Amino acid sequence: MIYLDNNATTAIDPRVVDAMNSVWNSGPLNPSSQHRVGQRAQGLIEQATVAIGKCLGCRLDQPGGARLILTSGGTESNNLALRGIGGNQGPVVVSRIEHPSILATAKAMETEGRDVRWIDVDASGVVCVDQLESLIHQGNSKATLVSIMSANNETGVVQPIKQAAQICRAADVPLHVDATQTVGKQVFHITDLGVAAVTFTAHKFHGPAGVGALWIDGGVKVEAMLRGGEQQLDTRPGTEPVALVVAMSKALTLACDEMETSRDHTLHLRNRLENGLIDRIGNVVVHGKDADRLPMTTCLSFVGIDRQSMLMALDMAGIACSSGSACSSGSSPPSHVLLAMNRPESEIHSAIRFGVSKFSTEQEIDSAIESISNVHKRLRAKNNVDN
Repeated sequence: MIYLDNNATTAIDPRVVDAMNSVWNSGPLNPSSQHRVGQRAQGLIEQATVAIGKCLGCRLDQPGGARLILTSGGTESNNLALRGIGGNQGPVVVSRIEHPSILATAKAMETEGRDVRWIDVDASGVVCVDQLESLIHQGNSKATLVSIMSANNETGVVQPIKQAAQICRAADVPLHVDATQTVGKQVFHITDLGVAAVTFTAHKFHGPAGVGALWIDGGVKVEAMLRGGEQQLDTRPGTEPVALVVAMSKALTLACDEMETSRDHTLHLRNRLENGLIDRIGNVVVHGKDADRLPMTTCLSFVGIDRQSMLMALDMAGIACSSGSACSSGSSPPSHVLLAMNRPESEIHSAIRFGVSKFSTEQEIDSAIESISNVHKRLRAKNNVDN
């Protein structure tokens, strides 16, 4: 199987597995316990947190300063941010291309009577930040939270977070950024952005699934969603998974140390895949091609071919890819991202996402180009016969 679904999840780095196993093999660890074993566990959490802060360009060891809320992953962090920051009454502003964990939460809040205001995107999938100020001050009530992702999980299009942060700071409104697709892949120094909260998760940068974090700036208040413990200053109860946190720290440190090499490698492979398919097939639409994109992500429409039929055929041919977010692709609804971009139906219904990683190879890409082209040829021939 040639794995080209790295936006959904990545293969864990063997060095991360070693770090994780080392902690697991050291015996039971509960950071809340007061004995020496518990103190050692707390020390491992603190060391891992400091290392994560260095990768994010911020200090996480200063009392009253920025801190991490450790979670089970990006979905929990996003829910906690939307539900827990800015109070539970005022309006929230959300972009139309967010991850399903943001969209579903915002829509649930809307059904509960909360005022949710939606930011549009342009044809390239870039958030229209020129709408943000008016949305914040719309009507008689100012928004209490804005949530915009740093880069889209389907198209890879990078969003104008610095501009959005400037607008939010001027309006004194906290900005939450879902940086799940950016952290560990591009330089992301939080203190340079001036945001209030940031979501990320380890399995997107070759760490383990089941652990993530919500970074929050000093002074930002978060209302807990869960009850039952006093861990993490009462914001997220439950025993911290020490081995997973250490593994996340190790994975992020490796990703940051090797970022330049990984970026060049994945950009080369992504471009090789796009250009190879365009050369072989011709009628291929590259979404967001004129915008700044993540180097490892491409969303392609094979116009005239049904995306579900192509996904199934590619799976049989040994190519792992997707038709959108891994959190919604099971039912495979039309991409809400491409709908928000106002793309033609022919493009929306034929869109496939491919994602390469530092472990991908040229040989795999060349084999994928051959397989994808052959599948496309068979499906096109079948369509011609059926029609």
